[in-house]
Amino acid sequence: MHAAGPLTHWLAAVPGPAPANFMQILKQLWWNIDRALTPADCRVSAQVALADAVRHGTTTLVDHHASPGAVDGSLDMLSDAVLESGLRVSLCYEVTDRNGPAETRAGIAENVRWLKKVHALRAANDPAAGRLGASFGLHAGFTVSDKTIDQCLTAAAGLDTGFHIHLAEDKADEQNSLQLYNMRVAERLEERGVLGPKTLVAHGVHLDAFEMNSLLTTHTKLSHQPRSNMNNAVGVAPVETMMKKGITVGLGNDGFSNNMFTEMAVAYLLHKSHQGDPRAMSGDLVMEMAYQNNAEIARIFFPRPVGELSPGTCADIILLDYYPYTWLTDGNYPWHTIFGIDGSYVTHTIASGKLLMQDRQLLTIDEQAVAARGRELSEKVWQRVADMDWRHYK
Repeated sequence: MHAAGPLTHWLAAVPGPAPANFMQILKQLWWNIDRALTPADCRVSAQVALADAVRHGTTTLVDHHASPGAVDGSLDMLSDAVLESGLRVSLCYEVTDRNGPAETRAGIAENVRWLKKVHALRAANDPAAGRLGASFGLHAGFTVSDKTIDQCLTAAAGLDTGFHIHLAEDKADEQNSLQLYNMRVAERLEERGVLGPKTLVAHGVHLDAFEMNSLLTTHTKLSHQPRSNMNNAVGVAPVETMMKKGITVGLGNDGFSNNMFTEMAVAYLLHKSHQGDPRAMSGDLVMEMAYQNNAEIARIFFPRPVGELSPGTCADIILLDYYPYTWLTDGNYPWHTIFGIDGSYVTHTIASGKLLMQDRQLLTIDEQAVAARGRELSEKVWQRVADMDWRHYK
């Protein structure tokens, strides 16, 4: 989800040369944007992302948050917005070494605090417990040392949690791991004890066969992010190979937008183009990622199942204004979904039995007020980014 991202959408040009690769994108753009965020920015940006989710019929999200200038309590800023929206979101804070040991310690503490808070809500049977999840966030292998990983493992002990981490998104992640640790990144994370049945890794673009086996044997789940990977020009994850091996691969958006119908269509087309094979990434596989596997991933974070309508599960329903011009059957519904439907067709969104949008009108979020506040704050965020010291990028 990356709920802190919306205030940067269509960001005015920042100083310095245009980033030429993914590492430059991180250093020149995203890491500076993260540093520019205040607690108020985090809350409003989350509201923007949540409104986008309600509008496009997305009821369950998993967030990976970073705001180095406002670490302590930042997940509460997001969770307040989540509870107001009526949606269901799992949160974690992105631990990293890139801003020094003080922020590393703060990130670890924020994860521990949040995990304990969610456990307490569930122990008390608080109604909010069903809509708030928790994990232990790590940024990526190339920004966390073995010492930091060990500190996170110690801090997470007894908290019944896995980890949420970016994995092999770019070749640089693998190169860094080989250079510093003499092993590939998933192999290192398995050896350190990060991988496991409650761990969710994102991307996996550059995993080799041995690393895929690391995910498989540890029952680690992976989230595929097609639009983000295209935008950052990092490559295309070998999703079909991983799924054939038996790895649970879900479909995410990496904060691009919460219109998952668009994400499904892009996934369907991207792999065909990348492989030069129209048989690649069938509609059935796209649906398996987006529905069956995403529901399995959600069960890591939430006590009640999602993605099905049966007694004891979450009552999540969306209605769509769709009039098929050919027969809709159990054999062709994946292609109706991919080619015929877009998130703009959603008219009603219901999560946990509560109506959040009716006839395309949001009921729990004042979209106009959030948009106005977003315009006000985003201008200040952009200015703080522009005021940063850019001399080292020239």
